[in-house]
Amino acid sequence: MLVLASQSPRRAELLNQIGVVFSQYSVDIDETVQNHEAPIDYVRRMSQEKSSLGYQQYNSAQAVLGADTIVVAKGNILGKPKDKSDAIRMLSMLSDNIHQVFTAVTITNGQQQKSIVLETQVCFGPLTTQQMQWYWQTGEPQDKAGSYGIQGLGGQFVKYIEGSYSAVVGLPLYQTRMLLTEFGVMNEC
Repeated sequence: MLVLASQSPRRAELLNQIGVVFSQYSVDIDETVQNHEAPIDYVRRMSQEKSSLGYQQYNSAQAVLGADTIVVAKGNILGKPKDKSDAIRMLSMLSDNIHQVFTAVTITNGQQQKSIVLETQVCFGPLTTQQMQWYWQTGEPQDKAGSYGIQGLGGQFVKYIEGSYSAVVGLPLYQTRMLLTEFGVMNEC
């Protein structure tokens, strides 16, 4: 059986979408960015630590999937907002600009661990202060990296993306299916 080492409802929905049977548990890791750590290295490390800890805690699992998604604007990793002013700051950075979303997926079993990282370019249209304040009031940005959810109300601010939509949501479906097939969790289609 597969364990998803995350309480993310979005990741659970995406796994359900490709027909995977899994259990979902949370793991608690230190998510501090290390000095001089590149965004791609940070997101990979987070997914690896989640997967490894999940495997240690639930070693009866066939495999444990850990994933992490970060938003990077102008070289800065944008996490979840601390408060309204932090969300406005982040949304202002995204407004009328292209940013990157990195999603890492790691699967661990008793024999191996394998990770993939995808980068998707996301272009926002211009946002007014009034739009950003309205969006904060909806409650959606409060638990999202970069203060937005592309799959929800935040999707209306996105002019276009280059890359994987599902990776921006939290789990790249094609690449995740390929990893799960490699680990024997899914059969080839």
